[in-house]
Amino acid sequence: MNFVNEDVVTLNRISITNFLQEIGPDEVKEEIISGLTAKKKHISSKYFYNKTGSELFEQITALEEYYPTRTELSILKRIAPGLMNAYKGFDIIELGSGDSSKISVLFYAASGDYPEQIHYLPLDISQTAILSSAEELVQTFPNINIDGYAVDFTSQFELVGRDRPALICFFGGTIGNFEWDASLELLQNISRQMKRGDILLLGTDLVKSEPLLHAAYNDARGITAAFNRNILNTVNEMIQSDFREDDFDHLAFFNEEKFRMEMHLVARRELELTSPFLSRPLVFQKGEAIHTENSHKYSAKHIREMAAASGLDLIHTHTDNRGWFALSEFQLA
Repeated sequence: MNFVNEDVVTLNRISITNFLQEIGPDEVKEEIISGLTAKKKHISSKYFYNKTGSELFEQITALEEYYPTRTELSILKRIAPGLMNAYKGFDIIELGSGDSSKISVLFYAASGDYPEQIHYLPLDISQTAILSSAEELVQTFPNINIDGYAVDFTSQFELVGRDRPALICFFGGTIGNFEWDASLELLQNISRQMKRGDILLLGTDLVKSEPLLHAAYNDARGITAAFNRNILNTVNEMIQSDFREDDFDHLAFFNEEKFRMEMHLVARRELELTSPFLSRPLVFQKGEAIHTENSHKYSAKHIREMAAASGLDLIHTHTDNRGWFALSEFQLA
């Protein structure tokens, strides 16, 4: 996560521009310290995705317990030919692009019908993740040009330049990481950046049984726990603190009242942590938690409410045969 230097990577059919320096390290430090010194300590889930975090999340998506990725992929494989036919000639924008597994499904579906070049614009906070997936994609698909952006898409989407209508893909149920009001604010911001003819394809994890949810966020191999604790390494990098992963336990549970899974890091003992950007040590009592992630689960009613609050029309919702996950198409109202 390069919040310091403007950096443009240019390779064969790949250009990646870093706009994170417009946020700057001072703003990042302020956000992290504000969360850690709040009455209820928290760290934004966007800081999971340093290089190690991105690699760990790729491992999570392959776990037997972790249903969201394979379920969303099953829907995407079914609807991809129709999408790519309906939106032929559109730019393809992906928010929080991560690896290339999902977007590749669209490109495979288009490979026989797109003699012209496909313009793909991945947006992610990790420039490393964008470059890694971009290199795979240009090797696999000879008719793709990639203009990637290292950005915080929640606040920098307007920096992305394009001339054609776009299919904007927001996969993975990532919208569920935000509080309800914040998710509506994000969708409103996306809506404001959309042009007539644009389509938003939004992935949402649906309400399901608690045991299934618990297993997905507490895998037997402990990879999710490692992913959760690794956020402390990003914090150490950003504010030069002295967090140790071994001082915290992974905790994930279903909050029934708020329809969401929550992830926390719980102090194993009393701790005093330091940073040159803190006026005094950061004190933890044994059992005190840092809230690191929410993952909201949605109903059909929630999806309709999100559309109405964001100035979007819901065109269609695609689900799997068990009703575990949804991919919904929206356009400007």
